[in-house]
Amino acid sequence: MFIRTLYLSEELNLNLTEAAWVSILPPLASIFVTSIASQFADSLISSGVQTTTVRKICQTIAFLSPAACMTLSSVDLGLPHWAVAGILTGGLALSSFALSGLYCTHQDMSPEYASILLGITNTVGAVPGIIGVALTGFLLDSTHSWSISLFIPSIFFYLTGTVVWLAFASSKPQTFSKRD
Repeated sequence: MFIRTLYLSEELNLNLTEAAWVSILPPLASIFVTSIASQFADSLISSGVQTTTVRKICQTIAFLSPAACMTLSSVDLGLPHWAVAGILTGGLALSSFALSGLYCTHQDMSPEYASILLGITNTVGAVPGIIGVALTGFLLDSTHSWSISLFIPSIFFYLTGTVVWLAFASSKPQTFSKRD
């Protein structure tokens, strides 16, 4: 959130109050997108699409939407500041499809151990977030370019995550009992 506010303030020339208000838009838009994503996933499953396929579709939307919007935002198209903020808001809001992708996979795999699986994936997922803030600051100080410091690494990891998710994700039920 801090990096986003800093970007809006420095790059889009919004004052701190305006940047703070614009920063709250993606979470608000996510509320709306989440209801669409859940209904979309449920309708696919109800129509007979395999659960793993549904999870892969939703997570792919969650990864590629922000990547596409960041790509548009990093290219100087001469768009007004509010349009760039709107594109970023849309991309980040569409990342809420992960709630019908990755975050449902734990329950699909093992209802009994879903909380432990979620804890493991959240812990692993937090590491890039911690490192990313420091890396973004270092790259921004070195290059003075938001495209290089924020957008390019983010796009790279979204695309890499998509490839890994599509290659390895599965919602197949697992048993983790001692008897096995």
